[in-house]
Amino acid sequence: MLNVSQLTRSYGNFIAVNNVSFSIKKGEIIGLLGHNGAGKTTIMKIISGYLEADKGEVSLDGISLNDNPKLLQQHLGYLPENLPVYPEMTVAEYLDYAADLKGLKADKKVAEIKRVIKATDLSSKLLAPIQTLSRGYKQRVGVAQAILANPKLLILDEPTNGLDPEQTQHMRQLIKEIAQDATVILSTHIMQEVNALCDRALILKAGQLVLDEKLDALQHSQQLIVETDCQDLAIIKQISGVKALERISEHQLMVEISKPEFSRTICTELSKAIVNSDANLFALYRKKRDLETVFNQINNEQYSSIENSSHEQGKGVSNAA
Repeated sequence: MLNVSQLTRSYGNFIAVNNVSFSIKKGEIIGLLGHNGAGKTTIMKIISGYLEADKGEVSLDGISLNDNPKLLQQHLGYLPENLPVYPEMTVAEYLDYAADLKGLKADKKVAEIKRVIKATDLSSKLLAPIQTLSRGYKQRVGVAQAILANPKLLILDEPTNGLDPEQTQHMRQLIKEIAQDATVILSTHIMQEVNALCDRALILKAGQLVLDEKLDALQHSQQLIVETDCQDLAIIKQISGVKALERISEHQLMVEISKPEFSRTICTELSKAIVNSDANLFALYRKKRDLETVFNQINNEQYSSIENSSHEQGKGVSNAA
């Protein structure tokens, strides 16, 4: 498990990361989201040990980054957005060099290089100088070096950048396989990648963690769609937990509820009220939002639960959706 506690990092008067805390279990794939300058890259650099925090702690399976950075880094794989490869090296030479840096030796090194070559489908380019590769193949080289030695924590910054649709699908499957035995942090601007891969989303804004939520819960709003020919709206307005009611078409109502955990109870009461009024109930379901909508709401300060100060740091608005 990765534990990040109260990370803070400043550059002069500018606070890049402000008291950020979260935990990620083994087997989880987390989407780290935020506009440019929100603090994503700074957090990833701190976790990797490349950059020191002003305060805060990072630990992986009980190994403290402050106390034993070299040991933690042995269990870490990192793909930065712009991988600093040596263009004159061949793919084989670079992976051999990367394996040496990770302390792999003899037969274990050979076996690991073969494994990552197969996993990233690089066998046809082994003797090609990296400078001659397409952007997609360079990205695969980056992923190959990141997964050497089966890291417990894998940090991927825009891993599908430059890949065609078939390569993207292959990369998604590879990340899912890696996550069976590791913790994965995925930073990307592509919401489809988060939807396709991630269990949870962490959204940063101005250096602060403003949301930490599972995707399936995040994409449900506090609004119910009721399809009915009921004309007596008073019977719905009087139901406990109904906050607001709007008719959006002749046979469609939108009901806003006060708390998401009340949705089952309210749905039951709505159904009973409509049927008992001798009206027809055609459908009743919770309105869904896509991740991009939630992301835009947060950054446009329209996500009401951000202002709820009762949520503890590290949880963000974890129960808002």
